[in-house]
Amino acid sequence: MTNSRKLNPKTPNPSDFVTIGLVVLTALLIGLNYTVMKSALDHTSPLALAALRATVGAPFLWVVAIARRERLPSTRQQWLAVWWISLSITTISSGFLVLAISRLSPGLSAMLSATMPLFTAIIAVALLAERPGRRGYTGLLIGLLGAVFLAIPALGSGNTTLGIVFSLISGISWALGAVLNKRLPAALEISPLMLVTCQISLSALCLHAVVPIIETWSDTDLSWGLVVPLLYASIPSLAITFVLFATVLRRAPAIQGAAVAYLTPFFGVVFGWFLLGDRFSLVELCGGGLVIGGVAVLSTDPR
Repeated sequence: MTNSRKLNPKTPNPSDFVTIGLVVLTALLIGLNYTVMKSALDHTSPLALAALRATVGAPFLWVVAIARRERLPSTRQQWLAVWWISLSITTISSGFLVLAISRLSPGLSAMLSATMPLFTAIIAVALLAERPGRRGYTGLLIGLLGAVFLAIPALGSGNTTLGIVFSLISGISWALGAVLNKRLPAALEISPLMLVTCQISLSALCLHAVVPIIETWSDTDLSWGLVVPLLYASIPSLAITFVLFATVLRRAPAIQGAAVAYLTPFFGVVFGWFLLGDRFSLVELCGGGLVIGGVAVLSTDPR
């Protein structure tokens, strides 16, 4: 008697391992950035660091974009789309993120940043009428509960309330930009690489204009203590991670791409603990776990 059922185990595709490696590498580079920028803030002010980061990162992206012969935005609508997305993601969000890091531990900043996908889902419901399924709502509730767990213990410690507020503003602004990226038809006509290259370039101009008004360049010490972390925050953490993430999105389903959002806080906490001696209470660790778990559940919503 011949058994017609043949075992045909799925052979792992080598490209799957490459994709997983890219996801992990992207999250690792971003997670380390929280500790690196915390170190850089010993030599400059928050908004000045955000401005310098964009200034150094933009030329690297322009080199990549020119090498790939990417097309510049060519219409008024396209440039307006670039402007609004730049204002929300790479200017307001980036500025408030560095302001938050200046007041919080790197690990807590990384865990709070994991709320960005949650805010994106909420804003998408309001502006795009994208209704999540039952799993999506469950993920949102879990993640927001985790954010509350993270915030409450920090209010009475050196992690100031203002830092938490800044981190949440950064997350909301980033989420708004992500939704605008999908909402504005002109943005979809621009390649992702050229879009982010123009975003960061405009952000550099805006942040440089803001620094003399709110802060002062006299607080910036252009020593190796600033230059080395600045180079990391600008190129590996900003420019290269975008190229890596764009590659992930081309190679993998959205679920695998979303894994970056909940691996980044893990690496942020690990590097903060290993390099700066960060310590977390059980409640904070549970809160971080809930935020990461909520994002994971949300990213698997079949809606």
